[in-house]
Amino acid sequence: MKDPRILIRGGRVVDTEPEPHVSPATDVLIEDGRILALGRGLPDAGATVIDATDRIVLPGFVDAHRHLWQSALRGAAVDTDLGTYLGLLAHCGPQFTPADVRTATLAGALECLDSGITTQLDYSHIVYSPDHADAAIDALTDAGLRAVYGYGTPVTGGDGLAGLRRVRTERLADDQALVTLAYAPLGPSFTPLQLVAEEWRTADELDLPVTFHVAATPLAERPVTALREAGLLRERTLYVHGNTLDDDELKLIADSGATACAAPGAEAALGNSAPVAGRLRRAGVVTGLGVDAVTSAPGDMFSLMRAALLASQLTDEPRMTVADVLRMATLDGAAALGLADRTGSLRPGKQADVVLIRMDDLNCLTAERDPIAAVVTCAGPHNVDTVLVAGRVVKRAGRLVRGDLGPAVRELRALAAGLR
Repeated sequence: MKDPRILIRGGRVVDTEPEPHVSPATDVLIEDGRILALGRGLPDAGATVIDATDRIVLPGFVDAHRHLWQSALRGAAVDTDLGTYLGLLAHCGPQFTPADVRTATLAGALECLDSGITTQLDYSHIVYSPDHADAAIDALTDAGLRAVYGYGTPVTGGDGLAGLRRVRTERLADDQALVTLAYAPLGPSFTPLQLVAEEWRTADELDLPVTFHVAATPLAERPVTALREAGLLRERTLYVHGNTLDDDELKLIADSGATACAAPGAEAALGNSAPVAGRLRRAGVVTGLGVDAVTSAPGDMFSLMRAALLASQLTDEPRMTVADVLRMATLDGAAALGLADRTGSLRPGKQADVVLIRMDDLNCLTAERDPIAAVVTCAGPHNVDTVLVAGRVVKRAGRLVRGDLGPAVRELRALAAGLR
C-alpha cells in the first residue's frame, strides 16, 4: 500500500526536465502516488516525512532493454563473443519451465528495484507456451516495479501472434497499469519481410508498441531501409543496438519518429562493433540505455552510465557529458518506452518514481560539489537508500521492504545450479 501523502524533505534534488539540473535543500511532495510539488518549506501536514538530509533525490532509472529471465545465467557468457552467447541461449532457453521463468524474472526485477531502476522493459524471448508468458507477467506484477512486458519470440517454437493476442486481451489490456505490453519480435534483421509485415499489422491492430534487435545482417543489410520500402516504418517503435547500421539508416529511424536503446555494456562485452549511442543521438534519435544481458555485463544503471560515458570518449562523436548520460538513464529512457508522460523526471503531475542516494557514504562524501557527476561517476547500487514506484516505498533505509526475499534467493540459486 502506498502512503496517500509523502514529503521528501530537504534533499539535493536532481531533476532531468528540461535538462538535468540541481536544486539544493528542496522538498518533493507526493500525493496519491503523483508528484504534487517541488520547493522549499513545503507543508508536511498529514504527510509521511522522509528525511533527505545528505541524500540526492532524483527520478528512478529507466532500463529500456533487458532479458530478465537471463538473471539465472548471470556471468555465463563473459570472455566470449556474440555467437557463443546466442548458442548458450539456444541451449539453456528450452530448459526453462514456466516456474523457472517466474523465478528468474522476479529475481531480476527485484535486482532492478534494489539498484534504483524503477522502470524496466523486459524483452522476454522465452515464451515457449502461454504459461511461460503468464509466469513472466506474474513476476513483474509481484515485484512492484513499472514494467513493459515485451512479448518475445523464441528462436524456435512459441505461440506467435495467437499468444500475443491472448496476452493483450486477457492479461495486459490496460495501458495505464503499472505493467503494460509491447510486442518484441525478431524483427527485419532476422525475419523475412513478409512475416514482418504480418507482425506489424497485428501490432497496429492491437495498438501495441514494437521493439526488436536491429543490425546489418545477411538477410537484411539495410533493415531500416527495407522497412521504409515496404511501408512499415512507424512511430512507437524501439530499435535496440544498431551498432552496424550506417548513418543513413539511423537518420531513417529519427525521421520516422521511432526511438532507440543502446546497451553499451553488453555491446562492448560481446563485440557488437563500435559504440552506437553517440551516433544515434547525433542522428536525432531519442535514445535510452539498456542493460540487455547480465550473462555478459553488470545489471545496474550506475555501471551502464559509466560504460556509456567512457565509450563516448573512444569514438569520433562528440563526447557525452554526465548530464547527457543521466538524461539517457531517466527521461530519454522513459521517452523511448513511450512513458515520458508518467515517469523519467520529477515534474509535478507525473507518477512518483523516485530514488534517494546516500551522500554520507565514503564514495559519495564530495557529491555536494556536483551531484550529477556523483550519480554518474561515483555512486553504485549500495548507495541507494530509498526507492519509490508510483508513490509506494519499495526500498527503505537500504533494504527492499518486501519480507519474502529468502524464497526468491533460494529458488534462483537452485535454478542456476540445475541448468546444464
